[in-house]
Amino acid sequence: MSAAGAALRLRGGLTQRLVETARRWPTYMRVAAGVLALLVVAGLLANVVAPLDDTAVDLDHVLEGPTAAHPMGTDEVGRDLLTRVLHGVRISLVIAVLASLAAVAVGALVGVLAGTLGGRADAVLMRMTDVFASQNHFLFGVLLLVLFRPVLGGTGAIMLAIGFTHWPSLARIVRGELLSVRERPFVLAAIGGGASRHRLARRHYLPHLLPAVGLAFVLTVPHAVFHESAYSFLGLGLEPHQASLGNILADGQRSLLAGGWWIALFPGLALLAIAMTIGTIAEYWREHLHPRWRSELEL
Repeated sequence: MSAAGAALRLRGGLTQRLVETARRWPTYMRVAAGVLALLVVAGLLANVVAPLDDTAVDLDHVLEGPTAAHPMGTDEVGRDLLTRVLHGVRISLVIAVLASLAAVAVGALVGVLAGTLGGRADAVLMRMTDVFASQNHFLFGVLLLVLFRPVLGGTGAIMLAIGFTHWPSLARIVRGELLSVRERPFVLAAIGGGASRHRLARRHYLPHLLPAVGLAFVLTVPHAVFHESAYSFLGLGLEPHQASLGNILADGQRSLLAGGWWIALFPGLALLAIAMTIGTIAEYWREHLHPRWRSELEL
């Protein structure tokens, strides 16, 4: 069989398994997955469907309510709100995903080092993890933003703040799983048979750690979306003219007294939809993957 034929067959097999898995989902999971897919596609196609000029001003259409021409209305300088919300979804999701990946990378590294080295190194790393876990995520993130925003800019500082405050729970999970796997009979048998560290990590450790790491990543994304939006809402995140959901909500707060209720409503609904759909999927995954991670993965 040619390489192209093998690739098509593999792709078809994966698609069939995904469809079969989706059929076993309860109705609420299908709805959540559909809404999330719609939001992601809308965000990805935002530049194609509705290009945005953040500095554009249209004083002839200031604070217009939802109409056929502007389904979500316009903002305080006449910009189309639907266009800004679509771009806000994309920006907020991209920042949240990258920040969550950073948190997962730091947490997995600390957990692997603690579980592998053991002894004094394990104790030091875990006490450091406890110190970070005891801090208030949001307030510690504000401190990091104040310190690093002049150097890294809004986007870089937000990713640093989120990534640096959400890794301790994952570090504990990875360390605990690694210590558990190392004591299992099949690992002890592999060690007795002369398996190298590389083979142990590739064949035994990684397959048991990846589900926990993946679940922690999914659970971190909605937290990151909320944090990014809150930082931008407070003026500590992205530049005010950029179309993040937090910035649009801040515009909506200023426009409420002028009657522009729609400016806060629609980005708020988008933010709520992102958090609820990802949270629903993550909770379902956690319940069916490993129930004992319930308390440990409360990020």
